[in-house]
Amino acid sequence: MVKYQKNNQFQWKKTKEDTVDEDEDSYLHPFALICTNSGYSNKRAIPKLFFFIFLFLLSCTLFLAPHLFSSNSITSLSFFYSFGVDNGSETDVNTCLCSSVPNGTICCDRSSIRSDICIMIGDVRTHSVSSSIFLYRATDPSGYLTGLTDDDEDEYVIQHEKIRPYTRKWEPGVMDTIAELDLVVKRKDFGVRRSCDVVHDVPALFFSTGGYTGNLYHEFNDGILPLYITSQHLNKKVVFVILEYHNWWITKYGDILSQLSDFPAVEFHRDKRVHCFPKAIVGLRIHDELTIETSLMENHKTIGDFRDLLDRAYWPRIRGLIQDKERKARLKMEKSTLSPASRTMKKPKLVIISRNGSRAITNEDSLVKMAKSIGFLVEVLKPKRTTELAKVYRLLNSSDVMVGVHGAALTHFLFMRPGSVFIQVVPLGSEWAAGTFYAEPSQKLGLKYIGYKILPKESSLYIDYDKNDPILIDPSSVNKKGWEFTKKIYLDRQMVRLNLRRFRKRLLRAYYYSVARKNKR
Repeated sequence: MVKYQKNNQFQWKKTKEDTVDEDEDSYLHPFALICTNSGYSNKRAIPKLFFFIFLFLLSCTLFLAPHLFSSNSITSLSFFYSFGVDNGSETDVNTCLCSSVPNGTICCDRSSIRSDICIMIGDVRTHSVSSSIFLYRATDPSGYLTGLTDDDEDEYVIQHEKIRPYTRKWEPGVMDTIAELDLVVKRKDFGVRRSCDVVHDVPALFFSTGGYTGNLYHEFNDGILPLYITSQHLNKKVVFVILEYHNWWITKYGDILSQLSDFPAVEFHRDKRVHCFPKAIVGLRIHDELTIETSLMENHKTIGDFRDLLDRAYWPRIRGLIQDKERKARLKMEKSTLSPASRTMKKPKLVIISRNGSRAITNEDSLVKMAKSIGFLVEVLKPKRTTELAKVYRLLNSSDVMVGVHGAALTHFLFMRPGSVFIQVVPLGSEWAAGTFYAEPSQKLGLKYIGYKILPKESSLYIDYDKNDPILIDPSSVNKKGWEFTKKIYLDRQMVRLNLRRFRKRLLRAYYYSVARKNKR
């Protein structure tokens, strides 16, 4: 399930209310994450200036910083546009910490609360046995190794960084499960320099598919979207090098990966060969929950552009199926005895995301009957971990309304077309998460969001506790006790029995909106 406990490392502020009915359910206020910028890039400028003046006055070329005078220095701003500062910072995207990286050096941006990013440019070579990535630097024309100190010379190590390439840096518990990489700059003409088994002429992008992978929300939020943010500007000229590699993950997301890279992924720890790259990006950039901040993207890419990528990924696989279905529908209509006016009336399609176990709708059958009586074409989707995403995409891409109880499966809203309706049933104790993880991101995608907060009587907890128990009347006080209480009570033990008369108003609103939109009235 989605882990959504508020963390004291974040600052939260309220924004505009979600789109809900104008009755007793106008409760939900999504929250926007604010990651304060470290200001590191500004603070470095002054010491660099004094260092330059000091070196100039002493005329000490032995210790001269390579990025000031080296003829091999590279400035590749377009390569690093996607490594902008986090959401909430007023710093321009083009002034990010690693916007200019000299050849033979490592630049690490650790200013984000969510993830670290390191950039390596030059002679990059992998060594999976030691979980290391080596960058070999040549000496300057005078014969001295730039940037090398007396203490380092014996070991031939110029720079050493450590990083865990996963996007939940603020959660020590899960980060401890992610393999740590050693990024080492070494002297090129001293010591052992392993020969290349595989030579690549495009950059490498190192990231992990560990952590909460296995949960759909986290697979998209912590992995797929950050992968798009970090790599889309490379135009598929990049090799993905994966830690905590899972064959099922590659199979599940292969269609998407093929839109981001022209090359097969490398399994870092099992592939013992030395892979050599001209550049390496280690770690992924993440903006916010299930979204993309346009101001931080090259060419102002949006969450809509990401959805266009999903179209390109899945459309070739479902085009034939859709054409067959439409052909059968036309034949059926031609044989129908309905009046011409009735034939042109297109019923809106409603998809119900069905859950098993906790937070399931216990009167789901009655909900289906009611939706059909209103006029919807109804399909019930019961997604599993093994369900092919192309099939889910095909269903939701052609739907007009999606209904589901708060949970990871609602991440599928990314598959809906902008302008469609998304109704989220919000169980007791999940208001904050419902707003943060699904309400606000879905509206950014262009969906019409309707929130339905259940009443205590619609929860199975109403049977288990006294009607005046804080668990029923003050869930926020329970959530303040910690994640374990939220999970145990509201996520793992709660079922939903909808008040269909009350819920009908949401469906009617969605129906009339969808009919008008579908028939262009």
